[in-house]
Amino acid sequence: MKIICVGRNYADHAKELSNDVPKEPVLFMKPKSAMLLPHKPLYYPEFTDDLHYECELVVRICKNGKFIQQKFAHKYYDAITLGIDFTARDIQRKQQQKGLPWEIAKAFDGSAAVGDFRMVDEQTDLRHLQFQLHKNGETVQNGNTADMIFSVPQIIEYASNFFTLNIGDLLFTGTPAGVGPVTVHDQLEGYLMGEKVLNVDIR
Repeated sequence: MKIICVGRNYADHAKELSNDVPKEPVLFMKPKSAMLLPHKPLYYPEFTDDLHYECELVVRICKNGKFIQQKFAHKYYDAITLGIDFTARDIQRKQQQKGLPWEIAKAFDGSAAVGDFRMVDEQTDLRHLQFQLHKNGETVQNGNTADMIFSVPQIIEYASNFFTLNIGDLLFTGTPAGVGPVTVHDQLEGYLMGEKVLNVDIR
């Protein structure tokens, strides 16, 4: 399996990091080793002093496909949850300043936390899903998929032009504004349509 991530998919988040709003999806990848399973803690990486959370909707691919048209995209996923794209922000900035790839800031072990999945069907509308991330009991991110620049079908169509989508692949669809740092002993909880689906303790 592979983890395909979308960057800058909410205009307010792009602006808070002083990035341009993209005209097509910005994709990057995380390896299988980046996946942090549900209810497992994340141990603060020793190579960063500025670890950030980025909560987002995660879509699970259920069918192999290539060159998938938007109108058929709903046939290629069967479950959704919330995830956290953990980012070593200090490392990312250094890499960006040098014009270098930033996988070491985004794709390290445990950097893709995944919550408990909820099954969906072809009638499920992913365009109006409300979600929140709480840090130590306080809401730090409050997003709605209606604010995505690129919808899930658009992302699936675009990504499948470059990569064959395989059963079990995960699609991280981008984070809204409100990203920020975590420290040891922080507790992160993700709520999808009011239901808690994600819990990560930082140790």
